[in-house]
Order: sequence, then structure tokens, then C-alpha cells
Amino acid sequence: MISVVLADDQSLIRTAVAELVSHEEGFTVAGQAGNGREAVDLVRALRPDIVLMDIRMPVMDGIQATAAICAEPDLAGTRIIVLTTFEEDEYVLQALRAGASGFVGKGTEARDLMNAIRTVHDGDALLSPRATKALIDRYTAPVEPAALVAPAALALLTEREREILLLVGRGHANGAIADELVISPHTAKTHVNRMMTKLGAHDRAQLVIVAYESGLLVPGAHP
Repeated sequence: MISVVLADDQSLIRTAVAELVSHEEGFTVAGQAGNGREAVDLVRALRPDIVLMDIRMPVMDGIQATAAICAEPDLAGTRIIVLTTFEEDEYVLQALRAGASGFVGKGTEARDLMNAIRTVHDGDALLSPRATKALIDRYTAPVEPAALVAPAALALLTEREREILLLVGRGHANGAIADELVISPHTAKTHVNRMMTKLGAHDRAQLVIVAYESGLLVPGAHP
């Protein structure tokens, strides 16, 4: 059973999403929060699998709440999906830096939202690394210094891991990485998991950010 906490200051949205999630087999709504502070408190108390987190909320916004949750080792099992509108796209990179596993638009179809929750619960970045890359291309300036990881941190990685990090940053899933490097998908996944441990990345979405902010990939540059 996948447990979900909903955090949105609009009760109508919370009610609608709760209705959707609670009627899906294998899902349960563990709780609802009207602001970021309530969301943090609920996650600490309930330890849900997933949080659907709005960005703009009173008391504490969704980015601050995401950072607070992801900073607590005891809450490492909880993954956060940011709910966003087109006008809020500039906040998505901040949310990913804070530890969110990805994002969905508030206009997402019901089936796509449930699939998104399953995707993140399974440990993958939401939507795709390619979608995350598009936002990084748009909002990260190549002249800025690394904010998440210093280039020297890449020295922790083997040559093969750096190759795979480059492909992750370009939006390749494990199957595509396996095809590119002539290895098995299981081996690709093992390398990705090992890199997350070495670099302190919460999930695959943060590996994409590491690839850019370390200078391994340059925003706007394409293979």
C-alpha cells in the first residue's frame, strides 16, 4: 500500500486529489496539510511514502517544507512530488535542489498523476530526467559556480560512473544507458545507485542537477 500526504492550501484541490488517490487500488491518503509547516509535521508523524507538495503555501512554502523533510535522515523513505503550474516553473529547480523527486502540473490527467506517484515510489525521477534537463537548460546559467556539488566531487566516481552520470544528465533511462554502453540494465541501475550514495544525491533527479552544476554538462549544450 502506497501512503500519500497531500499538501496544498486550496482545500478544493486537496479534496479532489484525495478522492482520486483513495479510490485507486494500492493507495491510501495518510493525511492532508494546508501549509508547509503542517506538511512537515505530518510527515514526521506519519512517515508516508509520497508527499504531493504545492509550492505556494502560507506559513512555510513547499520548497522550504521539502528542504526540511529531506534534511532529516529519518524521513529518507519519503519522496516528494512537487505540484506546479506553468507560472511556477522557475521554482521547480529550487524544489529539486531541496530534494524533491520531480514535479507534475496541476492540470495533469488523473491516470498520469497516479503513474507519476508509482514512478517516484519505485525510485525513479518523476516524468523523466529529460524533463528535468529542460528546466535546467532554461534556468541555470553556465557561468554560475556549482551550488550542489564541486567539480572535485566527481573524483569520487570511477570513469564508468562519470560516463553514466553524463548519460543520466542527458535524459537517458537505464535501458538506454545499457544499450549505449553495452551493459545490462541491472548493471546500469547498480552504477546509478552507487553514484547517488557517493554524491549524496536523494534520487535520479538530483543526479541530473549534479551533472550540470559540477560542469560535466553545460546548460544549452546538446550531444
